[in-house]
Amino acid sequence: MTTPAAEPPAEPEKPRRKSSTARTTRTIELILTVSGNADGEWQADLKQGSAWLSRGLPVPAAAVSRAAAQLHAEIAGPIDARIAEAREQRAARVAALEAELEQARKALAELDRPELDQPGPAGS
Repeated sequence: MTTPAAEPPAEPEKPRRKSSTARTTRTIELILTVSGNADGEWQADLKQGSAWLSRGLPVPAAAVSRAAAQLHAEIAGPIDARIAEAREQRAARVAALEAELEQARKALAELDRPELDQPGPAGS
């Protein structure tokens, strides 16, 4: 007597996963770098992946301050401190240049003044 081959137990059907109706969110990564120097000059660089979209764009300090304030107070604080520091350095430089200019004007005025103490030609 031959016995029929044993059938492997049937696997229960896995329930189908319902696909989500939500849209998948695509992430766009842009890297914006804003850098400034001690003179208070700021510039921006924009990069997407490995491609530079913009490099070395000059940006006014006021625009950097406004943008930082819009982003977050923790970002705005240090940036505003650096801008204030640069402003103080510029003001000190302006004051020094104004003092130097005043000295140069005085020296020029001394050169332009006719000498009153010089004696006239002999026998006049």
